[in-house]
Amino acid sequence: MSGGPAETLALAPSERTAVVARAPARLSGRRLGEILAEVAGLAPERLEEALAAQRGEAAGQRLGEILVRHKVVGEADVLRALAIQLDLPYLERIDLERLDPELVKRVPINFAKQARVLPLGREGGAVRLAVVDPLDTAAQDSVSVLVGAPVAPEVATGQVVLDAINMAYDRAADEHDTIMQGLESEDLESVAHELEEPADLLDADDEAPIIRLVNSLLFRAVKERASDIHINPEEKDISVRYRIDGVLREVIRAPKRFQASIASRIKIMGGLNIAEKRLPQDGRIRIKIAGKDVDVRLSTVPTNHGERIVMRLLDKSNVILDLAEIGFEPWQLKIMDGLVTRAHGIVLVTGPTGSGKTTTLYAALAKINSPDLNILTIEDPVEIPLKGVGQVQVNPKIELTFAGGLRSFLRQDPDVIMVGEIRDLETAEIAIQASLTGHLVLSTVHTNDAAGAITRLVDMGVQPFLVASSLVGVLAQRLVRVLCPECRKPYLPTREERDQVGLSDEIWAQAGNPSVIYKSAGCPACQQTGYMGRTGIYELMLVDDDIRQLILKNTDSSTIKHAAASRGMLSLMAHGAYKVARGITTVAEVLSVTAEDLH
Repeated sequence: MSGGPAETLALAPSERTAVVARAPARLSGRRLGEILAEVAGLAPERLEEALAAQRGEAAGQRLGEILVRHKVVGEADVLRALAIQLDLPYLERIDLERLDPELVKRVPINFAKQARVLPLGREGGAVRLAVVDPLDTAAQDSVSVLVGAPVAPEVATGQVVLDAINMAYDRAADEHDTIMQGLESEDLESVAHELEEPADLLDADDEAPIIRLVNSLLFRAVKERASDIHINPEEKDISVRYRIDGVLREVIRAPKRFQASIASRIKIMGGLNIAEKRLPQDGRIRIKIAGKDVDVRLSTVPTNHGERIVMRLLDKSNVILDLAEIGFEPWQLKIMDGLVTRAHGIVLVTGPTGSGKTTTLYAALAKINSPDLNILTIEDPVEIPLKGVGQVQVNPKIELTFAGGLRSFLRQDPDVIMVGEIRDLETAEIAIQASLTGHLVLSTVHTNDAAGAITRLVDMGVQPFLVASSLVGVLAQRLVRVLCPECRKPYLPTREERDQVGLSDEIWAQAGNPSVIYKSAGCPACQQTGYMGRTGIYELMLVDDDIRQLILKNTDSSTIKHAAASRGMLSLMAHGAYKVARGITTVAEVLSVTAEDLH
């Protein structure tokens, strides 16, 4: 393709962020499989398998979709090949600075996100249009009508287009630079109204400064991938912090005089009592931001300087429900597949709060969810709705506890049961009885490692023989931040550093004997943090006959852990070291979450 490395570097900085690749004439019009063989190294036998599937069980599906689903090639490879086949430009990135805001305004955000299209600008008599599916001519015709001109499609991946759409429509709102100017206290009771279907905050036209401030804080948090917003009143002002990739970062300080108004506005949104300031309160807010459905769990706590507010954000459109995408290695996936497809037994996920246990359980349920299985869950709270799964939220006020819900489930003819957490002996015993009577039970326990889950159950009062006969596998996990691909810096680790994180010669070889590992740097793309997103590291222990014998003898967790390691179990630190060697994360990140493995 044209636009290779030398040509790319020759572009001006603003042009370099939107590299356009044109197809070489010799490949234009060739079959998609032939193009993929040349540009993506597609093996002939894998192509034949996909074609056979297209003639059989996947009849009617596109070849590219089949190849991506089978993980033979990536989405970017298929779209690049499609662009070559159709002789269309391929966009590596979209330069937001060169977008035409007038064209963007003419295309509604919901349509843009659904059709995955974004007008870029005018060129000649046509409008350049970023598309994910160049064969979707109906969407292109609709855009042509909206902008009043013919469109010239340019191909880009779904992630590139959707990210550009969110950024473009966020800019259209343009509230961030002026939100703190001229704030005045207002009576927020007049804006207290509850809607069955939440309005998109980007479409809100409320003029009240406090309302605009709270809206701005919410959709900026979503845009920056924050999981929590902390509003902390201090002696002279209010600190607002976002938790991004597990780390808190201050984003703004508001004047102290707006403290009561901000708290009242947020409490009204969450349906809380704005007059009650002496007791903690919990609530929930449903909002839409840039077309995304976002659930907000709200908590207020009275402190000596006023009410402290924490909002936990769950972007439903950004939830990963695929075990392969949350950090499992192929050999771990194979073991997990065997565990979650069993007919009976207990599978436990362990780790501290915020280590991603619930996400892993949801991903496991999503993998096995099918019409021929009756799956029931009891959670605190229900975070992600799963189609076809019966989900129940605990409610201690009416004595609907984990144990009570679990007991009722057994009369509902379930195949799979998910319990949010095993906290007490009653819940543990009912879960064990359910597993022994032919049900698969998934749950979580708060322990540091996989072996610790066994001793925790025994400490609760469960008889060791019941643990040994019901438990089939335990997964311990942590989340580590992923290095920003734009700015990570390679370096050669010292032997001491390799030993510190457990980066043995065996793990080094498994990772392909890399010449370097990487450390964080910081750039605008990652907001100078050096990291972008998080991934999991896992310690997966299968309960085999030898482990069962140790459980029956009431053996301590360290002995069980050593026995499991001797049978090939990878510890949390060892899996972290493997990810360090592959350039995914850093030594510091792994050490920060696996300190207990050093003892």
